[in-house]
Amino acid sequence: FFGGKVYARRLVARDASRYYNFGIISFAAGARNKLHTHTCDQILYVTKGRGIVATEREEVVITEGDTALIPQGEKHWHGATPDSDFDHISLLTADSKTDIVE
Repeated sequence: FFGGKVYARRLVARDASRYYNFGIISFAAGARNKLHTHTCDQILYVTKGRGIVATEREEVVITEGDTALIPQGEKHWHGATPDSDFDHISLLTADSKTDIVE
């Protein structure tokens, strides 16, 4: 799923909430995930560094304090810029599914 060094840490245990999947994802400089979709909206909140959120139409650089809302079903990827580590909090519904776009 990921290219480069990426670490995920749950902020709320998977079985602690029947509504939310809430965690922090840390990307080393240049690391990113593959183009994918979710079955719910995804909210990203940047806690460190510079990153990119990209769809099939555009790439947006986001930095500490920024929030990105990715609509359900939107093909997208996110990760660190080549020159910066990048951390973001990710919020999805507990039952959300992620599909990699080949």
